[in-house]
Amino acid sequence: MSLLLPSTSAATMVSTGSPIHINGLFRSFGIGGDTVTAISEMSIDVGRGEFVCLVGASGCGKTTLLNIIAGLDRPTSGTVDVGGGTVSLMFQEGALFPWLSARRNIELSLRLAGVKGREARRERAMELLALVRLTDAAERHPHELSGGMRQRVSLARALAQDASVLLMDEPFGALDAMTRDVLHDELERIWLKTGVTIMFVTHNVREAARLGDRILVLASRPGRVIADYAVDLPRPRRIESPEVSALAGEVTDCLRTEVRRHAAD
Repeated sequence: MSLLLPSTSAATMVSTGSPIHINGLFRSFGIGGDTVTAISEMSIDVGRGEFVCLVGASGCGKTTLLNIIAGLDRPTSGTVDVGGGTVSLMFQEGALFPWLSARRNIELSLRLAGVKGREARRERAMELLALVRLTDAAERHPHELSGGMRQRVSLARALAQDASVLLMDEPFGALDAMTRDVLHDELERIWLKTGVTIMFVTHNVREAARLGDRILVLASRPGRVIADYAVDLPRPRRIESPEVSALAGEVTDCLRTEVRRHAAD
């Protein structure tokens, strides 16, 4: 599913030049001896229009981090600021309403976001469907769409409020390799066209190297940033290219070292 959310957080800061500014973030669950620390002393700055990928082993706090940025969860301590913009959150499952067409799924999101007028919502929904190249599928229902098409509708819905920050939690994880490759191209095209800031969670290191301006590697629980790779490879990139493969190998080695360290603790 995708959610369109105001820029709220548990701790308000003075806005910075970065659309996402996280300082000393700490999140724990439970009380007393049952306390589990999901995130510890995490600090991240994401530049305006930047595409940042987050990778790490399961349980390293990636999803918790996105939920906090989106305002769906509150940090135990630390500060999060998204610069007064709008945050949109997109999950792995599109969760479209099955009784509504692609167009009407987007129109409903626009209505909930406060867009006035049926014709205005219809026009904006068609613009978003054109952006994700699904104009011809506007009146189809979710069961009439492929998995990749459903995720493109979900992406259009996530962009329905012209969000300045798009959070994506493994949005292509359930798709086959060929469909993912097509959607990589589509997402990159839309990102370049809209200038939206993206934080993208993935377990696929090659996907991160294919898409990101930066790759942040998170430690196993508690989650914190242990490596920050600048991706200087020219665009467009191919996921099978030697350059992407080499960078993916370097990041994988970092992850492998971290998993071994965590297992030895």
